[in-house]
Amino acid sequence: MTIHLVFYFDNCRIFTFITGKNQVCQQYIMKFEAVTIKDIAKALGLSTSTVSRALRDSYEISPETKKLVLEYAEKIKYHPNPIALSLKERRSRSIGVIVSEIANSFFSQAIDGIESIAYKNGYNVIISQSRESFEREVINLHYLTSRSIDGLIVSVASETKDFSNFKELYERGMPLVFFDRVVNEINTHKVTVDNYQGAYDATDYLIGNGYRQIAAIANSEILSITKDRLAGYKAALADHGIPGQESFIKYCEHGGLNLSEVEQVITELMNEQPIPDAILALGDKLTTGSLRILKAKKLQVPGDIGLIGFSNSDTTELIEPPLSIIKQPAFEMGEIATDLLIQLIESKRPVTEFETKKLAPQLIIRESAKNELISVRPVQQ
Repeated sequence: MTIHLVFYFDNCRIFTFITGKNQVCQQYIMKFEAVTIKDIAKALGLSTSTVSRALRDSYEISPETKKLVLEYAEKIKYHPNPIALSLKERRSRSIGVIVSEIANSFFSQAIDGIESIAYKNGYNVIISQSRESFEREVINLHYLTSRSIDGLIVSVASETKDFSNFKELYERGMPLVFFDRVVNEINTHKVTVDNYQGAYDATDYLIGNGYRQIAAIANSEILSITKDRLAGYKAALADHGIPGQESFIKYCEHGGLNLSEVEQVITELMNEQPIPDAILALGDKLTTGSLRILKAKKLQVPGDIGLIGFSNSDTTELIEPPLSIIKQPAFEMGEIATDLLIQLIESKRPVTEFETKKLAPQLIIRESAKNELISVRPVQQ
């Protein structure tokens, strides 16, 4: 008896034959090689230039020869070499995307929007994630640009304080669009949500529902979204005559990607005097992470403490209690960012005027922010 095993590794097929008698193994490695124009030419007895012209539907080639070439190419599943085409056309028809975390519901929805527009326009999408690391972001940036991408869509990492890599690419003419977490120092297209208004409306709702000691848990202090959301939170408190406490504002450097940092800031908040009666979480992972830590500390939501936060997760209405959220139009943001990038890529003239698209968030109220134990008092004006 002979057993045939086939393994695939690094575009190679490894064939292993095991004989039952002596258990002798032999391995043969066959490197995968794509079919080329030369292979078609050799098989049909034509020149490579004739095959190339036939595949491009050139008028110089007779209909009979075109038919012969196209039918054979289809039979052997020939596909043009994208690298060769990009060298010839000086375009790869590929778009690079850098986000902090693909598994994050906001970014996965945004990527869905990016791919939908890219596909309609004949572009491929190469996605990488920084995991909130500046070092990984730089590595991803170098990798993507080495693949001769036509343009780049970026939401910067929370650790990123040095934007010189992006500035250098921009100055060299790389089409670049920022979304969600933007770099204001670079004059290009940007797509954001109205973070100020989203945080303002959420804080305003908590105040109107009887909460007064409202804490905020935010992403990295340097991110554009953190600054805008905290500005909205503070403005709502001020408009209702509620003095803000700086000790009630906590930052998570990695945006809750590490649950331990959420646990640390909530522990600090529980040691404040007075203890917060509500938390405004200013990020997707911060919102769900806060609920998890509060439950672990045996705190009832909303009985002991209210909770509302930014999130695009579909599971927020299924967990107990259902979470009140500020939802962002992530899919639409991805669509708009890609439309703007393709305009930059395909523009025949240098683009000097840029847009900042600001979309409206949606406040969705569920059980986690409904204060049933505190009577709603008149809000101070």
